[in-house]
Amino acid sequence: MTFIPSESDITPFYDPNKSYEENCEKGPFGGFADGVIYENKGEPKYEFLGHKVYLPFGIPAGPIPNANFCKGGFEKGFDIIMYKTVRTKEHECNAFPNIVPVEAGKKLTLEQASAGLIMGDKFKQPIAITNSFGVPSISPNEWIPDMKRAVKLAGKGQILIATYLGTPGLGGEEGFIQDWIDGAKMILETEAPIVELDLSCPNEGKLSLLCHDTERVVKIVKAIHPIFSEKNVPVLIKLSYFSSDEKLKDFIEKVSPYVAGFNAINTIAGDVRKPNGEQALPGKGRLISGICGAPIKWAGLDMVKRMAKLRKNSKHQFVIIGTGGVTKPEDYKEYREAGADAVMSATGAMWNTDLAKEIKNI
Repeated sequence: MTFIPSESDITPFYDPNKSYEENCEKGPFGGFADGVIYENKGEPKYEFLGHKVYLPFGIPAGPIPNANFCKGGFEKGFDIIMYKTVRTKEHECNAFPNIVPVEAGKKLTLEQASAGLIMGDKFKQPIAITNSFGVPSISPNEWIPDMKRAVKLAGKGQILIATYLGTPGLGGEEGFIQDWIDGAKMILETEAPIVELDLSCPNEGKLSLLCHDTERVVKIVKAIHPIFSEKNVPVLIKLSYFSSDEKLKDFIEKVSPYVAGFNAINTIAGDVRKPNGEQALPGKGRLISGICGAPIKWAGLDMVKRMAKLRKNSKHQFVIIGTGGVTKPEDYKEYREAGADAVMSATGAMWNTDLAKEIKNI
């Protein structure tokens, strides 16, 4: 299955026409491989969790699977880079393809996503995709030294954030919590200055997304808090969209004592089919996948505004990272005005590796 890269024949830095393994081995591609390096000027003036950065803008966990991709991002002026989610054990990627275009319109509502979407025949602007990787991970023996290298690739005024998650398995609830603890200890070996807990991926909660299982999240953050706090490593949490103000408030109030901030959103889940009605992505359990790109900006902005309001009335101060649908400089500005302390772009950055430069040149 091959797609036209885009209407202007731009190859994204993570190439959807290549397998996950080939991207990891040979990537990055596109603008991240053109040899053109953006040079920050002067001194970094923004502060993010105790670190000075030139611009509180970067790329979230997702399309950055190893240190080579981190290098490409830093060289293009993305000053906050998140290393793709890792696990305590090797975990295979879902079958290829993992990224396909979707017809989602200008604004993808939750009702539209629930009703289902149709896969497109090419990537086009405004960019809208669906992705389904299954949170793959190489073994710790491989990712620990690679992430350690990525940490050192950050230049002046730049920073790398490690992301990880626990894997359910033998041992029930206790075993799941222990895996988060084991992962925390592995992350510390990389010397990453900030860590993010990936709670926004499917099938890790008792019902659906782990971030919607507040009780379980509290157990996790309580268990790992002493490990990271001892080393002064701030902990962030990646969230999906919360429809209920009450549930979001409850989550923030119960979790914020143990973390430094929240990143929202990841994707909007939806059924994606081919025009003939067949499932778009091959394999069991992959009818539902995460919709990304321009049509989900409203959801990210909505979450940022609501979290900013909660922060204003909370005794706990936390940072807010806005993610979702950031494809042009105006989107960055809109997120910042909504209350985001930092902004991230995954899909937009994949197709426009000059996005950080464009924002800095406003």
